[in-house]
Amino acid sequence: MIVVNCPHCGPRNSSDLRPCGEVTTRPDPATASLSEWRTYLYLRENPAGWVTETWYCRSGCRRYFTIERNTATNETRSSEAS
Repeated sequence: MIVVNCPHCGPRNSSDLRPCGEVTTRPDPATASLSEWRTYLYLRENPAGWVTETWYCRSGCRRYFTIERNTATNETRSSEAS
């Protein structure tokens, strides 16, 4: 079981939440090529270590928030409202 700290509801079991993936920078719609959109939508770094991710609190406040999570150990160290 992974316990994730929702900034609105407090500590929650990860089964109450939905991980939405790594935080990435959205390309400019006016200038982005198809390749840049493909990279933004489908490709992720997936490193072993600390990653900033977006999560959704589906059983509590129903809000999105970001956390820093270690993908190797599932340890979390900060969370903030989106």
